[in-house]
Amino acid sequence: MPIKILITGGTFDKEYDEINGALYFKDTHVPEMLKLGRCRLDIQVRTVMMIDSLDMTEADRQLILENCQKSPEDKIVITHGTDTIVETAKILGENIKDKTIVLTGAMIPYAFGSSDGLFNLGSALSFVQALPHGVYIAMNGKYFFWDNVRKNRERGVFEEIF
Repeated sequence: MPIKILITGGTFDKEYDEINGALYFKDTHVPEMLKLGRCRLDIQVRTVMMIDSLDMTEADRQLILENCQKSPEDKIVITHGTDTIVETAKILGENIKDKTIVLTGAMIPYAFGSSDGLFNLGSALSFVQALPHGVYIAMNGKYFFWDNVRKNRERGVFEEIF
């Protein structure tokens, strides 16, 4: 069975407008990233939304939940903005027990060329194949259980909650 990748936006897919200095969304970079990474997995990509996670509403999170619940695939990777990735993981973790779901993001947009997004996507694809059913966040080569992680904004990293 293929792995489903659900795109929700976030820094992963932001572009930079050099004229007005703003970040914006155009198209997802995920297919290009998979090609660049020489990915040989059977993958189905679906764009659910393209928004900054700070603008994500509860209705948006419900839409992500519904997409996961309705997906025939039991291995799902979700690209998501890092600012509210934990909140989305919580909703999924509380409601889905029969699938392996790994959320990932990037601190630097892929389009900048020095992004952590490519590494995070590859890690998430590996983790989704190896971890048991549950909901996880994968960042910088580590995975975290949905209910034991936070974004440390001062250090710019994800860490376990002790």
